[in-house]
Amino acid sequence: MDRSGCCRKPAHMPGMPKDAIAMRENFRQELKDSRAEVLSIGRAVMSQTQDSVKALIEGDLELAERVIGKDDDIDRRTLAVEEHSIEIIATQFPVARDLRLLHSLTYISMHLERMGDLALNIAKAARRTADRRGPQTLYDLIQAQGNLVHRVLEACLEALETSDLELARKLPELDEPIDHLFKQFFRELARLHSEEDIEWASSMVLAARYLERIADNAVDIGERLQYLLTGTFEPIVEESREPRATSGTALGAGEK
Repeated sequence: MDRSGCCRKPAHMPGMPKDAIAMRENFRQELKDSRAEVLSIGRAVMSQTQDSVKALIEGDLELAERVIGKDDDIDRRTLAVEEHSIEIIATQFPVARDLRLLHSLTYISMHLERMGDLALNIAKAARRTADRRGPQTLYDLIQAQGNLVHRVLEACLEALETSDLELARKLPELDEPIDHLFKQFFRELARLHSEEDIEWASSMVLAARYLERIADNAVDIGERLQYLLTGTFEPIVEESREPRATSGTALGAGEK
């Protein structure tokens, strides 16, 4: 297995028909292209997440609208990845590592689409709160959480691009401080008294929850990468983490 997660290109057998060689080479290129597209979607989601946090903190309504407007493109691209994987499986009959790669890319793209939806929800929170300002402490917490989420996303995409098993296994550790910051939001909420502040803070707490869920999805991708690279499912055990929701109706996934 090479660094891309695909099987190494087999040596051509003597007398192998040229059309068969061409088909095999085309198959290998399709796998590489699919992987590259998933990475590109991941970078787009990372950019969307950064922009949505910036829009929320700065009250930038125009930036929030741009994030909202780009979400459909991410949805379209992730669906195309799934459809292309199905087409490859139906026409090329991949087995073993190649089949595992195609299923994993579909799984990863699905999680990236969810992460994009969560970034969209943060942008919508920015739109709701753009005309008011609340306590700076909560803005600071959102910024800190956003920075940590960006670090997790960078590590997740690097692990996918370089087939770095150890980095994939490190993602839960990178995620822990994000969970702690989210819990800190509730301690800060206790300091608020006016009804207006509480209404504003509810949008901020939801945004913090969305950021936490983005990081959770990145950890799930890391778990899948371990399976892709080893062929063995290694469930991540985190005592402090609540069970991850898989339904779009879960908190942080249902606003879209």
